[in-house]
Amino acid sequence: MAVEDFHHALKFKQDLCIGCSHCTGVCPTGAIHVEDGHPVMNPNRCVDCGRCYQACPVNAIYIEQDDFQTVIDCKYPVLLLPSIFISQFEDKIKEKTILSVLYHMGFKHVFEVEKSVDFIKDEMVKTVEETNGFKPIISTFCPAIVRLIQVRFPVLVPNLYMLKPPLDLTAIYIRKLLIDEDNIPAEDIGIFYVTPCAAKIAAIKSPATDEESSVTKVINMNFLYNKVMRVIKQGEYKLCEDSRTRYHRLTKASLNFTLTGGEVSMLKNGRNLAIDGIHNVTDFLEKLEDEDIQDIDYLELRACDESCAGGILCANNRFLMAERQRKRMQKSPDEIDAEDNDLLNYTSYLAEHKKVLGKVEPRSMEKMDDNMAIAMQKMRKAFEINQNLPQVDCRICGYQSCKALSEAVVNGQAEVAQCIFVQRALEHSEKISQLEALRINTKIWGTKKNDPTIAKNLNL
Repeated sequence: MAVEDFHHALKFKQDLCIGCSHCTGVCPTGAIHVEDGHPVMNPNRCVDCGRCYQACPVNAIYIEQDDFQTVIDCKYPVLLLPSIFISQFEDKIKEKTILSVLYHMGFKHVFEVEKSVDFIKDEMVKTVEETNGFKPIISTFCPAIVRLIQVRFPVLVPNLYMLKPPLDLTAIYIRKLLIDEDNIPAEDIGIFYVTPCAAKIAAIKSPATDEESSVTKVINMNFLYNKVMRVIKQGEYKLCEDSRTRYHRLTKASLNFTLTGGEVSMLKNGRNLAIDGIHNVTDFLEKLEDEDIQDIDYLELRACDESCAGGILCANNRFLMAERQRKRMQKSPDEIDAEDNDLLNYTSYLAEHKKVLGKVEPRSMEKMDDNMAIAMQKMRKAFEINQNLPQVDCRICGYQSCKALSEAVVNGQAEVAQCIFVQRALEHSEKISQLEALRINTKIWGTKKNDPTIAKNLNL
């Protein structure tokens, strides 16, 4: 897949941006720099982790999502719901109430994403025990982590565990179930996934391989939560029959899967670690890449703190959500009775579709040219420039770090004098004028930040 074909759910509202560069500072891949006082994203580096979305103080970054009207237009809409959605609601709001409102909105069925976890559990255990090749095996449950490894740690791409995550397997199972048992035409079925993060939107719109997603449309979890709460407060719904919740039963392992440690808790043998928070993951992978850490069998890596409970589109506090999820686990069975578990009839079918088709390809952000000789020359030049920069990473140049600026310089996207320290030295030696320095700063931060009336109004 070409770089330009990758979908990104994170978008900028340039008219709201104040040029604070908070987004530039928190990006784990240095995908954002500032030009003319506004952020510019490098699509080859962005992993849609959403750190910039959380850091923006003026809501100038938003998530592009599908129109909810598509649910109404669909002939047979089915909701694919992460179990963490239920945990957003206070204990006084019962699970049956939430389901009733969702059915009131027009969904024919509600399934939880983690329905296929019990199938995945057996596959994971078997793979970890039998794999003698690349280790550690790295989970592909979090799409932001998959993209992070593609762009920042391409040498670790062969370590990715090429089993489809619960989202994809459950969607495949739903379609097969409805076609076989309810005789619903395949073209009428619309599977609407409720996402807690931007990365899953990006993964559905443009998967890491060329394989098409089984999900039809994506719904913002924050949006749906507020919509459900509004209907509950207005009381414009009827409680559904208990029989309609038959698709909604999950085991303890399934509910735990979405939290940090959910995967490794299913693995009893070997040295298996769970790490959440994309900056924690990045620090760990740097050590792993440098071989400072060894003898790990399995890595569960999640971009968000508290995993999906900390997704940027979750409406409530992640720690309270994780607590409610664990309370729900206490009331759930270790296994679902065979007569209540439709999934058992489709294990053979899921086994045929469990593997990701195609390969996840590295797309290193460090690549500077298709020609290896030219790329090496650029890398050497960037290293030399970086060695002569102050290494304070102040971001006044518009880039996240001195290293990022040096790479932009050799690619013809920036100039060394954007560094304020270099600029002052050049001014002092009269190699550039104050007017030229003003031009450079205006190119980075726009005319507003260089407006002399600001100082006048502040009596400076």
